[in-house]
Amino acid sequence: MKPELLIWSGGLFHVAFVIFHLAFWKLFRWDSELAKLTSLNRAVVQVLNLALTVVFVIFAYLSLTYASEMTRTELGRSLTLSIAIFWYLRAVLQIAFFGIRRSPSIAFFVVVLAGASLYAWAWIVS
Repeated sequence: MKPELLIWSGGLFHVAFVIFHLAFWKLFRWDSELAKLTSLNRAVVQVLNLALTVVFVIFAYLSLTYASEMTRTELGRSLTLSIAIFWYLRAVLQIAFFGIRRSPSIAFFVVVLAGASLYAWAWIVS
C-alpha cells in the first residue's frame, strides 16, 4: 500500500476522533457527571478534552493535506513517526487505566492500535 494512502486514512481516523471527542458531553453525560467534581477538576477535564480535540484536528489537517510531504521529507517523516508513537502510547494507557477485560475496552484498544499502525507502517515503507 502506498504510504500516502496510509497517511490519508490516518487523517480520516483523526476526523472520527474529533467527532468522538466532541460528543463526550452527551456520551458520558458530562452535564451531570462532571457536576460531581470540583469546579477546577471539571474545568481541567473539559479543557484537556478540547485541547486534545484540537490536536486531532491538526493531525487530520496535516494528514489530509500533506500526506505526500509526510512520507517524503525528514520533517514529515518525523511527524509521521511522532503520531504513531502518540497512538501507541495511548494504547498502553488504555490498558493501564481501563484494562482490557471488557469488550468496549478491547475494541477501543484495537482501534487505537490500528490508527497507530497506519502511521507506523507509512513511516516504515516511506
